[in-house]
Amino acid sequence: MIKLQVIGNLGRDCTVNNVNGRSVMNFTVAHTERYRDAQGNQQDKTIWVDCAYWSDRTAVAPYLKKGTQVYVEGTPEVRTYAKNDGSTGASLSMRVLNVQLLGARPEGQGGRYTQGPAPAQAASPAPVSMDHGGDDLPF
Repeated sequence: MIKLQVIGNLGRDCTVNNVNGRSVMNFTVAHTERYRDAQGNQQDKTIWVDCAYWSDRTAVAPYLKKGTQVYVEGTPEVRTYAKNDGSTGASLSMRVLNVQLLGARPEGQGGRYTQGPAPAQAASPAPVSMDHGGDDLPF
C-alpha cells in the first residue's frame, strides 16, 4: 500500500456529490514549498492534489472552505490526460481515508493561518468531575 500525506490549503470549497447512491466530497489541496535556486533566489513550488473522499460522513463538508488548512491522508493516483496542444499532462489525485482541519484563514490577514482562538480570546475549560459512581465504568 502506498500512503500519501498532505498538509496544505484548500484551493476551492468542497463539493458533495452523489454517485451511484454513495456520497463523495471533492476538494483540492495546494502545498507550497519554498527553496533557493542555484543563483540563491527564493522560489515557490506549488503542488495541487485533487481529493475524493468517499464517505457518508459529509458533516465536515461545510467546514472545508477555500483557504482552510487541512491534513489529508489517503492513497495516491496519477491521472494522465491530453492537453489542448496535443501533449500529455498528468495530475495527482488522492482517494482520501482521513481529513483533519488544522486552521482557517482569518479575515484580512492574507496568508497567515490560525489553529484556534488567539491566546487572549481562549477560554478556560470548565472543570471536569472524575467521580463516576463506580458502577458506570465500561469495563
